[in-house]
Amino acid sequence: MTTTPDGREIPPVQAGERAMLESWLDFHRATLALKCEGLDDAQLRTASAEPSPMTLLGLVQHMAEVERSWFQRVFAGQDVPKVHDACGDDGFALSPGRGIGEALADWRQEVERGRQLTADAALDDSGALPDEDAAYMGEKSVSLRWILMHLIEEYARHNGHADLLRERIDGVTGA
Repeated sequence: MTTTPDGREIPPVQAGERAMLESWLDFHRATLALKCEGLDDAQLRTASAEPSPMTLLGLVQHMAEVERSWFQRVFAGQDVPKVHDACGDDGFALSPGRGIGEALADWRQEVERGRQLTADAALDDSGALPDEDAAYMGEKSVSLRWILMHLIEEYARHNGHADLLRERIDGVTGA
């Protein structure tokens, strides 16, 4: 596999659907971690795109919650608590005692748990949406294929936010 100059694995240009989806999801996960590298705690807590309160640390916490929600709650049907109870429903709120080391460890644990729960599943296997989401979507079940696509979209969107946050913090740009 080929890598970018910063070491991220480039998704294959020819692969089966499952490998392609998982490779792109992993690429976007690696991009989020990359955007946080080399910054101190204060920088990671900096909301640098006013008026938004979004921070890089908050993005990592949020994506840990997103991973848990889609893979454990929706796909596997597990009743699990929030990753960070004190960080609100979406995970963006910051806690004074939680730094990037803990947030990244929690996020990586959620990524690994999602991989475990889906390793033997087919793309057409489904999980159940919460009633509120099902009403909005018009369907109660959602396939693993849809979940993987949604997470790629979610990471891509938030990595765009991370690009702007990082550039405002220290001028670093790039994918």
